[in-house]
Amino acid sequence: MSGYPITLIGLKSARCVVVGGGEVAVRKVAALREAGARPVVISPDLCQSLQDQAERGEIDTFQRAYQSGDLAGALLVIAATDDPATNEAVWREAQTGGCLVNVVDDPAHCDFYVPATVRRGALTIAVSTEGCSPALAARIGEQLESLFGPEYASFLDILGELREWITDACPPEKRRDLWYRLVDSDLLELIGEGKEREARERAIAIVSTYVEG
Repeated sequence: MSGYPITLIGLKSARCVVVGGGEVAVRKVAALREAGARPVVISPDLCQSLQDQAERGEIDTFQRAYQSGDLAGALLVIAATDDPATNEAVWREAQTGGCLVNVVDDPAHCDFYVPATVRRGALTIAVSTEGCSPALAARIGEQLESLFGPEYASFLDILGELREWITDACPPEKRRDLWYRLVDSDLLELIGEGKEREARERAIAIVSTYVEG
């Protein structure tokens, strides 16, 4: 099976539902919140972490069993219970309602997989095994964390600041070469050495040669 990788954006205004109240649900809620969503958690029992988040007003909860109709208006649904009948019911309603659904540890009942992710500011690196081995995806994610340090977040901040200038002032036929010149430069090394100001100045100098030349 092959999938089409995408990154969902705008989840801040979307209804995202997690059915389940245990540690698996905690991880799913954390990932959704990191993506900007305010998850709705439905479960008769909530672990302490979810209770604390609810008390702080960080998530919405319905402390009861899942009921038909709970997914109305949802864009994304995750079924994370240990009850196969409940997970099946959630999947069926999601299919009927046109929601994207993931039933944890049940690839046959998933419209999407949740990859292991490494985030460095605007950089997101995702690893998926299409449900075959989440543990392997997590291990690869751990390896990537050591390869891509926090300097990548600052690097992308600089590139983002320059993007409009490059688009407006650099001739189209030179842009590709310019972007690779920036990416292949020593900017990352400078940032890693704590020389972010010097890196920004170097980036501006590189762009200037293309714009003025």
